[in-house]
Amino acid sequence: MTTNILTLAGLAASMLLLASCQSSGPANPGGSGKSASLRVMEQVAIAAHKCWFAGKDPAFRTYSMANELNNFGGTPRFLVVPKNNYGGKPLLVVQAQGQSSAVEAFGPMMEGPAASRISADITRWKSGDGSCAAAA
Repeated sequence: MTTNILTLAGLAASMLLLASCQSSGPANPGGSGKSASLRVMEQVAIAAHKCWFAGKDPAFRTYSMANELNNFGGTPRFLVVPKNNYGGKPLLVVQAQGQSSAVEAFGPMMEGPAASRISADITRWKSGDGSCAAAA
């Protein structure tokens, strides 16, 4: 139990650290120095962590979140991988690209029973509503 709490705390701290380390680029209309894709992915990733993983959602109990918001390819994303195997094959990729605030999700989980729920959660979160839905 203590290990789970420490793991979740470390993951949350890592997400915040990675988000704060974004290098400044060209100014954008939002005025934060972040691309539209990074801004939307930050809010989606925070909500996904809170609702799916920290909230102990049964549909996600065998998975972990691998955060890649601050990558250098201009594609902020996070991966859902087998629990405690951050290098494992992603089962779900949630990402946005460049100056777009459009978010796409793909991978084997989008073919399974949780697909419609995942899509609904992501749609809600990218709109700015960080609430958690009832577990499926």
